[in-house]
Amino acid sequence: MKRNFSIAVKDFCWYTSFSIARAFGGSNLKFLLLMLLLASPNFAQERKVDPTWLHRYVPKVNETANGMSSKSCHYTPIFGEGDSEAAHMQSVARFAEVTVDPHGSCQAVRYDREEEIYFVLQGSSVLHSGNEEQPMRANDFTYLPPGAKHSITNAGQQPSHILVMGFKIPAGMATNQQPARPKIVNLESVKEETVSGHPSSVLYKLLVGSHGATRDAIDEAYVATSFFLMDFAPGGTNFPHHHEAAEEIYLVIDGEGDMVAGSGMDGVEGRFPAKAGDAYYFRPNCTVGFYNQNKPGAKAHILAVRSKVSLPRDED
Repeated sequence: MKRNFSIAVKDFCWYTSFSIARAFGGSNLKFLLLMLLLASPNFAQERKVDPTWLHRYVPKVNETANGMSSKSCHYTPIFGEGDSEAAHMQSVARFAEVTVDPHGSCQAVRYDREEEIYFVLQGSSVLHSGNEEQPMRANDFTYLPPGAKHSITNAGQQPSHILVMGFKIPAGMATNQQPARPKIVNLESVKEETVSGHPSSVLYKLLVGSHGATRDAIDEAYVATSFFLMDFAPGGTNFPHHHEAAEEIYLVIDGEGDMVAGSGMDGVEGRFPAKAGDAYYFRPNCTVGFYNQNKPGAKAHILAVRSKVSLPRDED
């Protein structure tokens, strides 16, 4: 009944306005009708603004199904595939935690135009790639090139937790033949170092980098330009900055501090309390940084990955 009343009122308003307009003559009639069209709620258009950054608290993210999933392999989307806001990603295909039950296995997957990075957060597993089987333990990481069919199994007595990152290879980008046996490196074997232009209160482990480079433990990627670990001293800071042509994701492994995500017109960064399990996605040009607690013994570690995007053409 209420809806019919609203329609009746609208019709009455249109009829009354039309009658008034006729009294003022033809030219005024056209003008008033145009004003009514522009003011009508039926012609109002709304568009949700794309987020500059996204936040997820990983322990609260719900499991969903993807190509890897099985009864013993559980896919938890953090960003990208399976997440409700996956459409906002440009180069990121997925950033997820995969849990494999004891004696469980995941479905084999193959992505012709995607590359992946695996990092074992906890437990042990076996990586199957082509005809190769390679054991992986906690803090092991590897790079999987586009076109490589692969899967993960767990022969242990405890669940294994693996961070799975995927990145889209643009159609026009050429890729080279990659080794059939993926390189597996443990975090402990990678030296900590400072990075030029960054404060010395943060030490970096450079894990995976661009194809043809020489600075990272594995330099084979095409789109993922840098996968690294940040080790923050008490009071350590990753100065707020931005990347014009890259997406970036931060995952707090341990410790607490203030995450910088975005800034206002006055240039003041937005700060948000961050703890272990917090994950942040930053789109290109978004301000990003981190301030560790400034008290004795306050260490913090963040795993971060950065991937390049193609700059859009200005169509305005």
